[in-house]
Amino acid sequence: MPATENAAGEAWDRRRELQAFDDTKAGVKGLVDAGVTALPPIFRHSPESLEGITSSNHDAAAIPTVDLSAARREDTVALVRRAAATVGFFQVVNHGVPAELMAGMLEAVRRFNEGPAEAKQAIYSRDQARKVRFASNFDLFSSAAANWRDTLFFHLAPDPAPSQDLPEAVRDVVTEYGKAVTKVALSVLELLSESLGLSSDHLRDMGCAENLNAVCQYYPPCPEPYLTWGTKRHTDPGFLTVLLQDGMGGLQVLVDRKTWVDVPPVPGAFIINIGDLLQLVSNDQFRSVEHRVLANKSKDTARVSVASFFNTDMERSTRLYGPITDGRNPPIYRSVTARDFIATFNRIGLDGRSLDHYRLDQDTPAHAVEGSE
Repeated sequence: MPATENAAGEAWDRRRELQAFDDTKAGVKGLVDAGVTALPPIFRHSPESLEGITSSNHDAAAIPTVDLSAARREDTVALVRRAAATVGFFQVVNHGVPAELMAGMLEAVRRFNEGPAEAKQAIYSRDQARKVRFASNFDLFSSAAANWRDTLFFHLAPDPAPSQDLPEAVRDVVTEYGKAVTKVALSVLELLSESLGLSSDHLRDMGCAENLNAVCQYYPPCPEPYLTWGTKRHTDPGFLTVLLQDGMGGLQVLVDRKTWVDVPPVPGAFIINIGDLLQLVSNDQFRSVEHRVLANKSKDTARVSVASFFNTDMERSTRLYGPITDGRNPPIYRSVTARDFIATFNRIGLDGRSLDHYRLDQDTPAHAVEGSE
């Protein structure tokens, strides 16, 4: 890669800087521990991509809260349908996961990231076939600019890594947490199925929650938080995401394609968001909405979150997923396997959107997929 110019107009070799950062295997936390006081150039985003970084809406009502223990199921289904069709996000409470387990998972992720560097270096990898790995920015070498975060990744279902392969800091909690959050996802998928006028087990039987990857994000304090992102704007590629965040906030959702709205931390709640594949199979009845995470403005405390991404069995499934239609509305997307869809996401990273690659134009033939077979 030829030399380019940094924000100060000085020549620098971006590829060499990226490689030097990656070779430390210490992530962004390593830069913070080294005492950086200015944002390294590889993390500086363009002025265009930073537009609106200081503005947001604090309307808490924009992201509804759904009580999963509510007595009138039809009211719960209606609330979920409305949220999934508009903002694409909602929070769930009274979901059955103990508060101690939720807090324990967040604390374990923090303990790992703030523990010995050797523990992180031992599992640092960009090999996406590894079921347990640590890295910073999965698209580090392909994105226009890096984000200020580190990531601990677990593949939890099916065929999870043996417990001895898990870092000691999280070993006692991550498996139990994965089982608990899967129950939440299945409950939400039932509500979403009913929202589409289908039987409650329809989306589950399509395999929408067979695969679980837990992506544990660690956002260290940033020396210049208005010049970069914690995670830049993107949509999630899978079917469903169940997010556990700490009390710091920083997650924002693009509402009505024009207004960035803060997602306030609600004690004891999970945040649910619709993924691209669920928008595809719902034929745009549900919306996978862009969201982002601000760089951490705290001077001394990292932000921690755990995103549980649900998908079909990526190793074994050859199923084609396409729009579920009733014959009256034509399909908007062409059918695709989940494996190919995620491969598209991994290829383009957060700088593009996988869903756009499968949208039909008026001249492209398509077949509606009853039940997405």
